[in-house]
Amino acid sequence: MATTDATVPDTVMTEPIHQALASRDLTPGEHYVDSGYPSVALVASSLKDFGTVLVSPLLGDCSPQGRSSAGYDRTAFAVDFEQQHAICPQGHASSSWSPCTQRGNDAVVIKFAKTTCAPCPTRDRCTTSKAGYRQLTVLPRQLHELQQAGRLAQATRDWRHKYRLRAGVEGTVHQAVAVTGTRRARYRGLARTHLEHVYSAVALNLIRLHAWWNGHSLDRTRTSHLARLELALAA
Repeated sequence: MATTDATVPDTVMTEPIHQALASRDLTPGEHYVDSGYPSVALVASSLKDFGTVLVSPLLGDCSPQGRSSAGYDRTAFAVDFEQQHAICPQGHASSSWSPCTQRGNDAVVIKFAKTTCAPCPTRDRCTTSKAGYRQLTVLPRQLHELQQAGRLAQATRDWRHKYRLRAGVEGTVHQAVAVTGTRRARYRGLARTHLEHVYSAVALNLIRLHAWWNGHSLDRTRTSHLARLELALAA
């Protein structure tokens, strides 16, 4: 059980949680988290440092082409880290390859020449830049390849079926909110709030153990408002 200030983002807590689990020899082989937790760098470091695979949907391409699902997004470009260039869908090579640091993270900025992009017949599908050329920003090689593989995998039916296990976690969160009111702290200060969270977790464990021992399902079959109306009319 970890308690932090509300301003602490989820990604900051993933590594401390893994360290705490590792100190007790409880490191999981797979850790199912929602999309608020992982970054590509965090997926790589979790696997390297703890042997834990973070199972979570990675955020998609946020470029205009990626958001609209129209035109040429990053997946349409063949990035060659050995030759340090990219090939566009029309077969043209980039003109510059510039490693850099953006917001404290390593990246590579790839640019195509204006003389190449300006006369291209598919320019409207590729870029609307006023500069007249296409620019890509990609992660370093290891992270780029991991990101591409993760995005391809999460689009498959097998991955989505596997990720359904995450629903059990959301069910626990819902139960904690409904039973213990855990979204609202009763006390001031992290120490007292953490103690409240620990007591809430113990209460949930006892409730779930009682249900398990007595063969009571935690799932409740719900009937929609429309279905209840149909039953009432049929009666």
